[in-house]
Amino acid sequence: MLTACAKKLSETEIVKVKRMKTNVLLDNMDSLSRVRPTFFYSKIATKFSDTTRNISFKTSLRMNIDTAMNAIITYAAIPVINALITKDSLTVVNKRDKCVSRADMEFIKENFGVDFSFKNIEELLLGIPLDYDTLQKYFQIHDPYQYIISSHRKRKMKKADRLERQENDVAIKYFLTNDTEQLRAMEIYSPSDTASIRVDYLSRQLVGGINVPDKVTIKVMTARNNLFISLSYDKVEVNEPQPLYFIVPEGYEDCE
Repeated sequence: MLTACAKKLSETEIVKVKRMKTNVLLDNMDSLSRVRPTFFYSKIATKFSDTTRNISFKTSLRMNIDTAMNAIITYAAIPVINALITKDSLTVVNKRDKCVSRADMEFIKENFGVDFSFKNIEELLLGIPLDYDTLQKYFQIHDPYQYIISSHRKRKMKKADRLERQENDVAIKYFLTNDTEQLRAMEIYSPSDTASIRVDYLSRQLVGGINVPDKVTIKVMTARNNLFISLSYDKVEVNEPQPLYFIVPEGYEDCE
């Protein structure tokens, strides 16, 4: 029995990774940040929960990269939400209440506690390093069991509220897979918004020569709420032109 227990423990032991030079990891990050499809489509099984709700629904996601994205949400096979997001606007048609909401991208910050741009949302959904800038200086946080690239030095990443830069500064940690070829996870800290986000790309799938997400979890912690989102991608298409199915039906008034 002792032998069997010892074997089980050894099988689950975390394996150390080979020490890599920072510039090698940054070269891989540069490559990952540049791989973007022109068009993207997927059916996504979505689970969402916060401090007050716990719901599951299907999302049909279409993206014309750098231009617009369209999300049609169905519940019990019935379309209930049709949303169109552009670089500077968010329009949501609520089919259940027969009304429409129009807002700018500030809506994301007000409802989820994070100041994301249109490009950031694309990157998160496509599994691309968020807000990665090849002209910015990045640092490796040495860890014997994983590869971590950070926008800030380790001493500034211990606690988000210790960041010593400007008030609107955001710190990001990127976790690479053990072969350093893919993005495995991200942690985003926004001290001014008192928000932190953890994104885990649990698995990926190769479609049209591009490794896109397969299963993803997102945890958002803010001063007002804690969110958990689970995404499971299906029927993925890349680089095939996608029409955006969005129309505001006649007679729909502004949502209250």
